[in-house]
Amino acid sequence: MADDRVPVLIVGGGVVGLSASLFLAQQGVRSMLVERHPGTSIHPRARGVNGRTMELMRELGLEEAVRRASVKLGPSVGIYAGTTLVQVLESRGEGGWFLKRLRARGVRGQATKKSPTGPCRCTQDELEPVLLEAARGRGVDARFFTELVDLAQDADGVTGTIADRRTGERRTVRADYLIAADGARSPIRGRLGVTQSGAGVLAHQLNLYFRADLAALVKGREFSMCLVENEGLRGLFASINNSDLWVLHVSYYPEKGERPEDFPPERCVQLIRKAVGMPELEVELKGALPWQSTVRVADGYQHGRVFLAGDAAHVMPPWGGFGANSGIQDAHNLAWKLAAVLGGQAGPELLATYDVERRPVARAVAEISGSMSDERGLMTIPKGLGSLGMLWNMRRIFPYMTMGYGYASAAVVLERGSVPGPGTSELRGRPGTRAPHVWLEREGKKLSALDLLGRGFVLLAGRNGSAWCEAAQAISKRMGVRMDTFRVGVDLRDPEDKWPSAYGVKAEGAILVRPDGIVAWRSKGKGASPEETLTRVLAQVLARQGTVRASEAQRAEHGQGPTPRAVAPLL
Repeated sequence: MADDRVPVLIVGGGVVGLSASLFLAQQGVRSMLVERHPGTSIHPRARGVNGRTMELMRELGLEEAVRRASVKLGPSVGIYAGTTLVQVLESRGEGGWFLKRLRARGVRGQATKKSPTGPCRCTQDELEPVLLEAARGRGVDARFFTELVDLAQDADGVTGTIADRRTGERRTVRADYLIAADGARSPIRGRLGVTQSGAGVLAHQLNLYFRADLAALVKGREFSMCLVENEGLRGLFASINNSDLWVLHVSYYPEKGERPEDFPPERCVQLIRKAVGMPELEVELKGALPWQSTVRVADGYQHGRVFLAGDAAHVMPPWGGFGANSGIQDAHNLAWKLAAVLGGQAGPELLATYDVERRPVARAVAEISGSMSDERGLMTIPKGLGSLGMLWNMRRIFPYMTMGYGYASAAVVLERGSVPGPGTSELRGRPGTRAPHVWLEREGKKLSALDLLGRGFVLLAGRNGSAWCEAAQAISKRMGVRMDTFRVGVDLRDPEDKWPSAYGVKAEGAILVRPDGIVAWRSKGKGASPEETLTRVLAQVLARQGTVRASEAQRAEHGQGPTPRAVAPLL
């Protein structure tokens, strides 16, 4: 008999594992999280939280906490190239009125027409403690310095053996499902024998994290990244606080016999001084972390009752800021589906849509970030074209800064026309895309339409859509599915009358939004038999018995293959 019993076991306590625990807690699902390291990350690593991820932080009630943790990186603007950091900053000065204005504003994540929030710069070592504190405060059993040492699964669940790395004590944990968020070298992925596709290893890098007082040099010229190249050195600076904390990425070459051990602290300090352009600079090396610039995506995210997420599912270079953001969005997609199946609201085939929806996104963004790498695995920075050249190089990233993806799976009742997928930036209420942001009012308080989402299904109807709301409420009770209903213009005030056009719905129409904010179905007008229609819609979206053939037919109509079936190999 297991020592502990929990619905979901999460392996990995980085940003993805912690986010998964928070999204599950939001759905009322208990989880245990184990992390082999004694605490959260001490390395900055990921530095950007994109707009979609900030929407998810807002959904968790953590938006302001994340912004407070991001203050240090606020004024970082500009991606440059030159011989040394000194040469680049002295030659560019403040960069003109445009960059000066951006620095003054910082990356504040202000609301836009598309979103109630926006991106911010927050390093991983600052973000993880915020997530951990929130997770423990919401009942997550988070155990650090605890390692998963054995794992088996059967038709009914998974059994993990965990070891306390301080005492050596071992315990067994029985869970219905397991989320593997255990990093790029994922031992769980290795145990499962999961293959990966992609360009593979592009280059080998050392992440030199150091302290050096460069405040006087960068004041008024705060930057994000700077590629430097001079005799015997090519490296990429990344700012951490634009004062005294920095990272320098440098390449090393195993094919030439080089190893991380060949870079003792003295050599690292000399490389940093050479890259900065100050031979006598006082440097405190805080760490030298080897990493691989790699493009690999797992060939399947679900393996029985085990799900891969984050770097365990997809590894890509950091250029574009896709890695951590994609992982958090993986966890968000998976959490509500696990909750629905665990709660008996959905059939287990719903879980297969996690792979169908998230793996194409990973393939797309991994290819983009890989294409931005030069022959040494560092970010390609065009020379001679200034900011315009950099903007052109980054043009494929821009759609993903707000949303950048849509879904076409059995968990969406697709409309005719183009199928939403990676790169989708349309936010007009089409099924498979994120519900549009519109400012509304409820009981005198201003809120975004997105603020209504996150805990269950939400049906939004026009002012004359009472029949849809009544049908949804009846179905909610009959099927045991949480479904909140609102008539926009009646239950919710639409002060600027923007909701109908934003959602593509008439006064008699309605739209159904999944717990992850994705539009599941839409009726632009009155429609016939609201209760019968919504019953069919929910049965398909939640993979209730008897709907599989219908959903497969729909996928075939749109030129897609069959929904992958869950497999349950024993480890």
